[in-house]
Formats: sequence, C-alpha cells, structure tokens
Amino acid sequence: MAMVFAQPKKNLLPFILFLFCISVIILLVLVSETTHSIAERGTTLRRSYGDAPPFTFLIKVLTFNRLHSLSRCLRSLAAAEYGVAGDTGRIHLHVYIDHFSLAREDKSVEANLKSAREILEFVDGFEWRFGEKSVHYRTDNAGLQRQWLEAWWPSSDHEFAFVVEDDLEVSPLYYGFLERVIRDYYYDTSNFNPSIYGASLQRPRLVPGKHGNKLYVDPKTNVFLYQLVGTWGQLLFPKPWKEFRLWYDEHKSNGKKPFLDGMVTNGWYKRIGERIWTPWFIKFIQSRGYFNIYTHFPNDGALSVSHRDAGVNYRKTAGADSQLLNKSSITSDFLKLQPLSNLKWYDYCFSEVVPCRVVRNLNELGTILPSVQREKTIILVSLFAADKMFVRNLLCHFEKLNTQNHIFIGPSSELFYDLSRRGHPVIDADMFLDKLMKSKTSYPNSVKEALGNAYVVKKCLELGYSTWVFSSNALLVDKGPLVRRISSEYDFYVGESSGILVVQSSSATQKLWSNELLHSIISSATKNPSLKPSLDFIHLVKELVERKGKRIKNVEMMGIAENTNDNSVNQSLGEGKPVVFWSPEVGSKIIRTKLAELNLWLIDDDLSCKAVVCHQIRRLARNS
Repeated sequence: MAMVFAQPKKNLLPFILFLFCISVIILLVLVSETTHSIAERGTTLRRSYGDAPPFTFLIKVLTFNRLHSLSRCLRSLAAAEYGVAGDTGRIHLHVYIDHFSLAREDKSVEANLKSAREILEFVDGFEWRFGEKSVHYRTDNAGLQRQWLEAWWPSSDHEFAFVVEDDLEVSPLYYGFLERVIRDYYYDTSNFNPSIYGASLQRPRLVPGKHGNKLYVDPKTNVFLYQLVGTWGQLLFPKPWKEFRLWYDEHKSNGKKPFLDGMVTNGWYKRIGERIWTPWFIKFIQSRGYFNIYTHFPNDGALSVSHRDAGVNYRKTAGADSQLLNKSSITSDFLKLQPLSNLKWYDYCFSEVVPCRVVRNLNELGTILPSVQREKTIILVSLFAADKMFVRNLLCHFEKLNTQNHIFIGPSSELFYDLSRRGHPVIDADMFLDKLMKSKTSYPNSVKEALGNAYVVKKCLELGYSTWVFSSNALLVDKGPLVRRISSEYDFYVGESSGILVVQSSSATQKLWSNELLHSIISSATKNPSLKPSLDFIHLVKELVERKGKRIKNVEMMGIAENTNDNSVNQSLGEGKPVVFWSPEVGSKIIRTKLAELNLWLIDDDLSCKAVVCHQIRRLARNS
C-alpha cells in the first residue's frame, strides 16, 4: 500500500511547484501595481499626454506697498482649481516684496515701515496648501524691472514661472488652462515649437507697432499666438527666459539700449527708462522671432484681470481692464486646445505670420505660390552661397517696401529653417530636385540652383505669375522704378551683372520656357557642373533666349564695390536705380560699410531689423 501512495506524491511535485511559481508571479505583479499606483498618485492625467514628466509650477508674485492689492491677488490664487496636480506639492508660491526707497520723501519712514510690516504679517500668515511658500523681502528698492528679471532663473527645463503683479486677480480656471498649455504645447512633440516663449492670460488689447492693424480676432478663436509679451499674468517657458536673461546681460553691460523704431515702446522707454523691463524683452523677441500664446473670449473676458491700481504704470487707479472668467462664463470644452498647426500667428503689427512653409515637391509649390504672389508676381531669392547678414538685411528692405511676395530657394541649413520658422516660405532645393529627378541628385550647388530656379519659373508661368529671380548679392532698394521699367514689350528683362532676371507671364513665354528653355537649361547645367552660382544661371538664360531669337531687355542697376580695387560707389541712387548689387568676390565687411554709407544697412548687431514697419495698406487688406 505504501508503494501505491508514493507514486502519486512524486507526480504531484511538479504541479505543486508550478502553482507556487504562478502564485509568486501574481503576488509580485500585485505589489508592483500597488507601488506604482502610490508612487504616481495624481499623475494619471499626464500619461494621456505622451508620458510627459512631472513639472514644477512656480507662482512669482511681485509686490511693493499695496496690501489691499496683494491680499486680493493671493486669495484669488489660493481659490483657483489645481486638481490632482496640486496634491503632488509641485505648485510653489514665491512672494517678492520690494523695499521702499529711503531717498523719496513722499511718505515718512514710520509710515513706510508700518506698511511693510503689515504686508509681511499678512504674507507670513497666508496659508498655501499646494506646495512650498517662500518670501523674499528686499533690503532696498529694486523697482519693477529688477523685480521681474531677478525673480527667476530656471533650475531645469521642467520648471515654469507664472509671474503675477500684485494688482492682478486670476480666474479659478487659470491653472487648468496653463497646465493644458504646458502639456499640449511644450511636452507634446507633435505640437512643440521652439518659437513659443510662454502664454499670457490677459485680454489682448495693444498693437505696439505704429500704424498696425486693428486687433481683431475671430469670435470663434479662443487661442492664438502673438509676439507681444503680456505682463498681466504671464507664463514663461524656461529655455527662452534663460536666453533672454543672457541676452539682456550682454546688451546692457555693453551700454546698448532697447530702442526699436516704429514701436510705441520707444516712447515708454524714453519716458520711464529702466523702471520698466518690457522694452528689453520686446526688442529681444523681435531679434529672435518668438511668439506668445494668448486667449480670446467674448465680452472682454479673461483668465487674469489687472485692476490697474496706482503705481509705476498708473498714477491713479484705473480699475479692472476686463471681465474675470468663471465656470459659468465659458463652455466646458474651452480646455480642449487645437493643434498648434491650426492656430493663427501675429506679429507686432498684428499682421498674420504663417510659419513653417517648406516646399519639398512640385505639388507643394503649386499650393504655396498662390498664397505668396502679389499682383501675380513672385520674387524668387537664392540662398545658395548666401551670407546670413545680407539675407537679413534684404528682409528688412522687403518689410520697408511692403514686399511680401518673396520665396527663398536653397539647401537646408540653419538659416534656411530659421527663415521658415519666422514665416518666410522656403524651397528645399535638395528634396525638391530629388522628387523631380526621381533619384537623389549629386550635382554641385551651382547646378542645383540653376535647375531649381528653372523649375520654379516654369511653375510660376503655369499659374500665370511673373517671376523676379534675385541672387544673394543683390538688394531690392525700390521696387517702383523696376516695375515702371517692365512693360509688355519684352518677355525677359535681365540685370546681367547683378544677377536679376525678370520673366514676364504670357502664353508665349510659358510655351517657350516649358517646351524649349527648360530642357536647354537642364542639359546645359548638368553637362557643365562648373557653373558659378546665380550669375551663370542668368547668363545661361540670356544666352538661350537670344539663341531662340527672342529679345531680352537689359535693366540698369547700381553696382557698389564691384571689385576689390574699386571700393567706391559707381553710381548714385539719385538716378533711380531700383537694385543695388555687388561682386561676390568683395569682402562682406566692405559691402556692409558701403551699404551703411548709403543708409541701406537696416539691421543691428543681432542681425535683426532696427525698425518695425507696419503698412496701412496691409492693414486695410487684412480687415476687408
């Protein structure tokens, strides 16, 4: 009998071991899930945003001697809805109390001391349940500029600052919106754009560019992008703020001033000077081409309201600038932000900017050209062998002349993508030609330039557009005389030395270019890879046009510093020359000096325009 019972026990051992292993695995899974749940309590929301890391939200309250204003501000911040994120203790309150000035005699020392003590007592007793509370009480009168600039140096790329002056009041919904902005437009890689420096909660009211467009936003639009910083509730992203602080230190240390012609901020700075910080930041944003997220709600609603109490900006209390939003003021889906690609972007003139227009194939070219053309004309500018500072200077002239119908063509580069980011359409010559040739091309840049120009001109003619082809060594000074010299008498105009080619739109020109010239240009360029950039393309077209028996008109330009032995201006602008050009062999410093002598150097040391130019014609067109 013992033998009979021993055999089953031996057979049960593997089964028992198997059950034991399964039990251990199940137990470990349960423990792991429980631990994971505890460790990440309150972060289930972020997993729906592509596993964005937890971030730190710093509220920076700037105050001076307005206890009533400060108490209203802090109570509104404490009454806001912070959701599960607030339970994690990552929303910290930092209060910066500026000291009174001992040099001023508008109040007695005793009265100032009493006011400061009352503020300190209130802040010390103020309860903040969502994170740490810290108080910075200064020993001297820093002023508004230092209050802002010294309030924050980001400790990581996952730390954000919401800067609030003490006469602000925020909506209970403000944090829910800003949290969504951070997760959707900072951590979501499909929506991220390095041009965005933060988000303002104030109602947009000001167009700082003189003669700019009326600030009109479609009633259906809740969120848009605008270059102007908003000081009444501004969220700052870490990287752009660090960049600004370093830029500010460099410029101020070298004695530079934040003047930007054509802006109302110039008047602010001349009147108030270093008591305010916004002219510095506005100038920095102009140089970098950055943008701010803004909200727009009906009936003058906003997520933050300035009561405009008496202080640096207002001699007398002006009252609330807008209506504070609450749950009953807006629809429940206002937090559902649109993809970044669907939002409108506006510059300091409140003119629309369309970023990231990159042409990579013929179909994309056919889509973009109609939005670029003005009066059925396209200006095609080559970036091959282009000097960055001359391209920047050219853009300032385009802005001055209200010339918006330009498109750049060239190889991918830092300059190429920066132009696209700032709203200038570009053609990626490498990808564009690879698609056309149905293989990866290995031609030198001079050949790619000739081929790219030829195909773009062909597409323009098919769409009924004339094309002005510019080299990077030419500068459009006045388009009026150039337009007046172009008539229907000739189909082709050329500035042979300057690298300017004008191809008139006509059925005859389109037929000639499509059937004969294009194939001749391709054949000549590919068989002669030693072509020099730009100028040889112009010479090649001129030679081929004349070979076909077509007349081509020479358009006189103005040359400067055409060779290294003659650095003088060859002709004067008084003769009405619309284009200035120079030899690519002349040093860039010489050209820059000559352009400055002619008052044609419109950029500063940051390679950004010295002025913002708003055009009334463009404003009327956009409001129509």
